[in-house]
Amino acid sequence: MTASASSRVWFVTGASRGLGRAFTEAALAAGDRVAGAARDLSPLDELAARYPDRLLRLRLDVTDRAAVFDVVDKAKKHFGRLDVVVNNAGALFVGMVEEFTEAEAREQMEVNFFGALWVSQAVMPHLRANGSGHVLQISSIGALGGFCSTGLYSASKFALEGMSEALAAEAARFGVKVSIVQPGGYWTDLYTSSRATEPNPAYDELRDELQKQWAEGSIDSEPKLAAEAVMKLVASDEPPLRLLLGSMVYDVAFDISRRRMDTWAAWEETSRAAEKAVAAPIA
Repeated sequence: MTASASSRVWFVTGASRGLGRAFTEAALAAGDRVAGAARDLSPLDELAARYPDRLLRLRLDVTDRAAVFDVVDKAKKHFGRLDVVVNNAGALFVGMVEEFTEAEAREQMEVNFFGALWVSQAVMPHLRANGSGHVLQISSIGALGGFCSTGLYSASKFALEGMSEALAAEAARFGVKVSIVQPGGYWTDLYTSSRATEPNPAYDELRDELQKQWAEGSIDSEPKLAAEAVMKLVASDEPPLRLLLGSMVYDVAFDISRRRMDTWAAWEETSRAAEKAVAAPIA
């Protein structure tokens, strides 16, 4: 399919592998143009040969703020505009909260939170100038709650979602939309390329239990299914702030929400008693 004047321009981080690769392929197959950013561009060679005029490959480490702004400007200059921005680049550190070193904790936040923040900041001037655009923040089931051994990963995604909710409210007045996409399990290299903390023997028993749970209940999906959902999302005139991807994550989201509401209701009296309006104290 050839590009038309009305085809959308995508900016996708982490475009060379996993979900980012699936989003890139789906957009190109739809006749859109894509600026695909990644640390390693070699996996995109085949796509570049197939879509030489519609795929722009850009080497990028999203933790480098200056580089992010430079690469976003290059993408806009090359294609003339930006329409869909997908903050997909991410990393996973596995380990108990107590086990994380300062460097490991900061590295987890640098990629998953600050990288997405820098991209969001860099694209907003271009989207505001257009008076349109759609920013997709690829979050995770880890943002629904904290889980054993992925606490810092969840923290990075909680931070991403808090920032993105504010961004959505701020961007709306300029005609720019923001959606938080919460995927469940997909066959990507997120897990195989994950890094682990130095294990503390105190958690050996818990770690063994988790390994058994993952071995028994881990059933992941093809990334192309997530891409199909994302294509529907960007085609919508009224896209949601949040979109769950997968039956498992859908059920987990409702279960966590119900349990939170039950707890809030059980402690309602204590919660309400903790507030009573009074006049401002005299200095």
